[in-house]
Amino acid sequence: MITTVLALVAGAVVGLALGGLGGGGSVLAVPALIYLLGFSPSAATTASLLIVTATTATALYGHAREGAVAWRTGALFALAGIAPAFAAGTLADHLPQPALTCAFSAIAALAAVRMLRPAPGTPRRTRTHPGAAAGAGAGLGAVTGLLGVGGGFLAVPALTGVLRLPMRRAIGTSLLVITVNSLTALTARTGTADALDWAVVAPFTGAAILGARDGKRLAARLSGPLLRRVFAYVLLVVAAFMLVDAVALRA
Repeated sequence: MITTVLALVAGAVVGLALGGLGGGGSVLAVPALIYLLGFSPSAATTASLLIVTATTATALYGHAREGAVAWRTGALFALAGIAPAFAAGTLADHLPQPALTCAFSAIAALAAVRMLRPAPGTPRRTRTHPGAAAGAGAGLGAVTGLLGVGGGFLAVPALTGVLRLPMRRAIGTSLLVITVNSLTALTARTGTADALDWAVVAPFTGAAILGARDGKRLAARLSGPLLRRVFAYVLLVVAAFMLVDAVALRA
């Protein structure tokens, strides 16, 4: 019973992050699955990809209905990142866990600092620049493959900083990128991952989907700069947690 309650609470928080902030779900899901729900790191990563894929696909539908998704930009991001994600995933198998954890912490902190900088003005036109979108997408895919997360915590800063998308449009577009990246990684793990505890994964996923709906409504009520600050602070907390974990692994 306690495990189910924890799964529901953790799932709701993950959903709020994905629906309201456009990312951070898998960053929050993996520690919750390991430290709160007793999953092994391998099973936690696989379960997180499943949870995030289902949740982002659901949240994406809602954002798409409101016209808050830049489909061409998102498609370029996602397609450009598939091959680098597979290559980086292969490299990750040969790196020590503390090194990966430190890399995760550093990248999350850098993304947070970027988000805390003054937001660029709303662009007068949102025409996609294929080169910039493909380059940023390839880099995002490599980081996603290396760290084993959906990548939304980097997709939103990339979409706002590199392509100058407005915050709400960047959030909706990042959900498209996360869905493709997570589904690709999940497919690659089929048949090789640890067995999942569906009694935990199912309520976690259901709560995350419902939480994403509330997160989308929250995003509609808050201003872009406020969303940027909230997202940045979430990333800083995650970065600090992962850094402490990396130090503990080295000890």
